[in-house]
Amino acid sequence: MNKKILIVEDEFVAANSLRIILESAGYVVSGLVDSYEQAVLFLQKDTPNLVLLDIFLTSPRTGIDLGRLLKEMNIAFIYLSANSNMETLQLAKVTEPYGFLVKPFREKDILIAIDIAYYLHEQKQAIRARETVLATSEDPAPFPGIIGNSPELLKVFHLVKVVAPTDTSVLILGESGTGKEGIAESIHASSSRKSKPLIKVNCGALPATLIESELFGHERGAFTGANEQRIGKFEQANKSTIFLDEIGDMPIDLQVKLLRVLQEKEIDRVGGKGSIRVDIRIIAATNRDLEKEVMEGRFRMDLYYRLNVFPILMPPLRERKKDIPGLVAFFLERFCRRNNCPVKKVTPAAMDSLLLYPWPGNIRELQYLLERTVLLTPGYMITEFQLPGIAAVSVPALPAGVKTIRQVEAEHIRSVLQLCKGKVYGQGGAAEMLQIPYTTLVSRMKKLGIKIEKNYR
Repeated sequence: MNKKILIVEDEFVAANSLRIILESAGYVVSGLVDSYEQAVLFLQKDTPNLVLLDIFLTSPRTGIDLGRLLKEMNIAFIYLSANSNMETLQLAKVTEPYGFLVKPFREKDILIAIDIAYYLHEQKQAIRARETVLATSEDPAPFPGIIGNSPELLKVFHLVKVVAPTDTSVLILGESGTGKEGIAESIHASSSRKSKPLIKVNCGALPATLIESELFGHERGAFTGANEQRIGKFEQANKSTIFLDEIGDMPIDLQVKLLRVLQEKEIDRVGGKGSIRVDIRIIAATNRDLEKEVMEGRFRMDLYYRLNVFPILMPPLRERKKDIPGLVAFFLERFCRRNNCPVKKVTPAAMDSLLLYPWPGNIRELQYLLERTVLLTPGYMITEFQLPGIAAVSVPALPAGVKTIRQVEAEHIRSVLQLCKGKVYGQGGAAEMLQIPYTTLVSRMKKLGIKIEKNYR
């Protein structure tokens, strides 16, 4: 194996136990020191492949100080700690460790953490080399389907261009509705696996009783109702990429099996008699704070480090408002074409209201708003948007006899209600006739002051 490991631990019993475990597994323990100062002296003479580092040394300078030095020296290291509270994790995070082990640790946990650390280090070396090449090439171009050229989004484009040609695991982070799935699609489309389809799984939408069968497949008769063999998503993604959306919602027992897939590249069908080799690339996404999930015991720390090789943070829409006009034009063209109507334009005042709004639902909220507005706006011009907590944008006074959009909309809804005899939802209801969700119609009626009159019935 010839992997040299330095142990920096001020508790002799713990340090010696680590040495025995590592040497039994075939690793070379090149040194065992108990302070920052001794570690620095050792590093001046030899360069280990990995350092196991106690985060709270009793010497004046702590493991955090040594972690900073190891980061500068480009040496992989794993922190050892007696606790995993948020304060400790935040201290550790700044120095970008390759793993984190909580005492007392089991032999299996140590060996898995070391395996992950070596994998992370190799991947980061390859990524650094790729970034060096890209630094001398032209600027990254936007990817199809991803609209915008704000500085925040251009950073994402650069990261996609760096990681896409590799097989490195990617973890896409960000609030709901920021476009994480679009980034996953762009990574796959720019990879060597693009000839095969991207396999998508929403971990948060699968029932806990079905998720294992959905991911790994099952044999006929494996459980009640398994009347035929099922090929799971991981097997379908062989030689391709699997996108695990909402990975933070995956049950803890399934996380163990996912870690095995990442390490061994093997899966077991439910009820199967043997393992199946798979060649897959994993892209995961979540809107959760995985570090907090780790601290509270809902997400495995070893899986987090295995997935978090190359994180990409999607900025919320409120931080990239420069992109809103382009997004509006894109979605308006799409929805008008879908509804066979001329592409509508937006007045400057109405666009200003979009730029002032904080967009808690991000791009998804903007998309739904524009689709609803296209359906409810007659004519060619959108003069206002119905935004939560934002008053309607004022428009200049109209000549006598010319109706406002609100007046036209209210009259149109009342006429449809008249035709439907006051029925708002269900078959033959006004919502169905207007081709909008009934909740949208009810909301519009409320804002326009429309009530179900007796003469509708």
